[in-house]
Amino acid sequence: MQFAHLADTHMGYRQYGLAERENDFFEVFDQAIEEVVSERPDFAIHSGDLFEYSRPPTRALLTAQKGILRLKEAKIPIYAIAGNHDVVMRKNALPPQILFKDFGLNLISPRNPYYIEKNVFIGGAPYTSKYHSKQLIERLEDIEKSSKTYEKRILVLHQGIDRYIPYEYELKIGDVPQSFNYCAFGHIHERVVDDFGEGKLAYPGSTEIWRSNEVEGYKKNGKGFYLVDISGDMPEIENIDLKLPREFIKETIKYSRLQDELSRINEYINSLQKKPMLMVTVEGGNFSRSEVYETLNQALSDSCLALRSNYRPTIVEDEKNPFEDGKEALDIKKMIEYNLKDFNNQQINELATGLLRELSDGDLKTAEDMVRNFYEELYDH
Repeated sequence: MQFAHLADTHMGYRQYGLAERENDFFEVFDQAIEEVVSERPDFAIHSGDLFEYSRPPTRALLTAQKGILRLKEAKIPIYAIAGNHDVVMRKNALPPQILFKDFGLNLISPRNPYYIEKNVFIGGAPYTSKYHSKQLIERLEDIEKSSKTYEKRILVLHQGIDRYIPYEYELKIGDVPQSFNYCAFGHIHERVVDDFGEGKLAYPGSTEIWRSNEVEGYKKNGKGFYLVDISGDMPEIENIDLKLPREFIKETIKYSRLQDELSRINEYINSLQKKPMLMVTVEGGNFSRSEVYETLNQALSDSCLALRSNYRPTIVEDEKNPFEDGKEALDIKKMIEYNLKDFNNQQINELATGLLRELSDGDLKTAEDMVRNFYEELYDH
């Protein structure tokens, strides 16, 4: 008895406002579905955050529909819960997954807390905030009671646990029932497999790099999903890795070797099929952030999809913050402009100072319109 365990596909996410990155998430989802079909499991589980938003863009809905129909054609049932990105946190709100009920998706919800698939108990609950954790714990107790008569039991949740994210958790490890053979979690984007209770607790991680801080984990453990065999006494878990559409490159370079390092990076980028995402930190030496920013952009911006830079220079006296010694009159507008000068972008300055003005006056609607117009103009969303 085998099943595929996926989570955190975040379709519809337009990272850094880039349509190309949105397409990458769709491409990886399609690839994941084809990999599931090729493995021929008895069923599949998706542990939440199928989408990035509770109101996904049309293409995200169509991509999900296509994937679910593909599984249905292959006679692979899929069971899913809503993650925090899938739901509006209000009473009786319906997640977008409900749209695919007639296409073969079995939604685990408060109304339908469990299903039975080939005598395997599959139960769980949608994402619940820490504020409502007491209700979730009570719900888990009921689910555990319902599972007792089944030999194979799977719990499906989309929650952060204190053992793995101690400052952002919604559920304590001691509150997770220990009688299940496999706890199929979502929410954490890194791969996790632990012995737990009578079986295993696992996060398959996200299928794409959702934040730049996931790059190191991806290089170490890959991205993809799990193929889980529950035929024996303990689940056997196999990593199924997906090939991401483009590379994420993170580099830390010394200012003293700036030109040599830029040449090396460019040479590598030119060997790639698709423009990569590039994050560069320049450190050491006395340098002007704005000048290095210009150098990086001139050397690299045309060869990568997005360039993000960070700077750690030795402090330079002539670049000392003029507001630190108190000699400069306190002017919040000037302070904002000073701290944004490295962007060398008048539009960003105008957005920041405009938001300061409108929010100081309590005009939230105008502030929201300013932000929306800025991103629509910048990214042609």
